[in-house]
Amino acid sequence: QVQLVESGGGLVQPGGSLRLSCAASGFTFSSYYMTWVRQAPGKGPEWVSAINTNGGSTRYADSVKDRFTISRDNAKNTLYLQMNSLKPEDTALYYCARLPSGYYSDYDYWGQGTQVTVSS
Repeated sequence: QVQLVESGGGLVQPGGSLRLSCAASGFTFSSYYMTWVRQAPGKGPEWVSAINTNGGSTRYADSVKDRFTISRDNAKNTLYLQMNSLKPEDTALYYCARLPSGYYSDYDYWGQGTQVTVSS
């Protein structure tokens, strides 16, 4: 069974940092591109970042570029999102998802999400 379990979210002040993790199981993690998406209250899902199979290529939405860093540890079957200089507009439920095609919108499995709230 494919499982993706996000963790690391929480309440943080503007300018703070969080590191999200996504533990993957039930498939060959190293064979898949992975992505992070988020959804804020009252808004549709927003693509955040994507990473290729070996971590050598990454992509970011303009809204998070230079602040967020996506990475993966294939030996641990884990995807990460380091978030720095957080802003209130980053508040959202963050999901990791599997990309069978490598196209960042075409994910086929995703986790339950972890809540990130940026507020003073």
